[in-house]
Amino acid sequence: MAKVVRIALDAMGGDHGPSVVVPGAAMALDRRAELAFAFFGDTRIIAPLVDASPRLAACSTLRHTDVAVRMDAKPSQALRHGRRSSSMWLALDAVRRGEADAAISAGNTGALMAMAKFCLRTMADVERPAIAAIWPNLRGQSIVLDVGASIGADARHLVDLAIMGSAMARIVFKLDRPSVGLLNIGVEEIKGLEEIKAAGRILREAALPNLSYHGFVEGDDIGKGTVDVVVTEGFTGNIALKTAEGTAKQIAQYVREAMHRGLMSKIGYFFARRALDQLREQMDPRRSNGGVFLGLDGVVIKSHGAADAVGYAGAIEAGYDMVRHELQAKIRQSLALSRESKAVAQPANSAANSF
Repeated sequence: MAKVVRIALDAMGGDHGPSVVVPGAAMALDRRAELAFAFFGDTRIIAPLVDASPRLAACSTLRHTDVAVRMDAKPSQALRHGRRSSSMWLALDAVRRGEADAAISAGNTGALMAMAKFCLRTMADVERPAIAAIWPNLRGQSIVLDVGASIGADARHLVDLAIMGSAMARIVFKLDRPSVGLLNIGVEEIKGLEEIKAAGRILREAALPNLSYHGFVEGDDIGKGTVDVVVTEGFTGNIALKTAEGTAKQIAQYVREAMHRGLMSKIGYFFARRALDQLREQMDPRRSNGGVFLGLDGVVIKSHGAADAVGYAGAIEAGYDMVRHELQAKIRQSLALSRESKAVAQPANSAANSF
């Protein structure tokens, strides 16, 4: 019998709270029978929803708290008022205590990252964690990181992002050596910030066994699917993510308006409906809901705040996959191999000064 994967859920997080979290857990359980859940939040709301599904109730525990982190709370405020008492903190703390294998929250991203860093800490040799997103492209999907955990990056941090992202890609895409590219303003080696050029040199010379360094990639390469893993710092990555989300909504709106402009357009829509439905499904953010926090000493998944039950179930399944396929062990192994490499062991500022 497969090992049970225990998931701690911040039931009060997100735009919809328990009304989405509980049905999402039930949906994930239908597809992953080895799941067990710990719900943290207002049990007066959660308990009736859980009890409505006997199968879910049989593998769930509930812990009450009246404290929930507001979606508009600043990270410092969340730490000050929600530390050790909020549903978000208690879910993370369950991972720290070994009572859960992963924590899922659709709550405030900044607060979740701040609490996760404080509660779980980062892995040894990892200076800062990152948020990795699964990104649809013309070839299928790729992983893009960092999409907003922190601003700025030196060469060493970019190399760590490449290593952690490739470890995740080995799980998600079942690849032995995922291809990795550094996001830059051009593919030529002479272009870009010194930190990016230094990181490229380190990755090229290290020749790490668990990733294949492609070189620099540009913004349009994300959509093309040129590489399996796109590495950038959090400021640029978050702008790219929000731009892509906005463009997807813009295109969808254009299509809706075009299909209802006249009788012939409506007739055309009737015949093209199946293809348009497939396009809508391909662009649906629920298909890849769940940003993975990499570099922490524990598995944490951030669901989209506006996710419905289908999307939340996807975030739970992402956590399940990260646990079952030992993401943490793969990252530690890859980091250890990188530290043994002479190229990666070189101080980042020394690498930068060599240009």
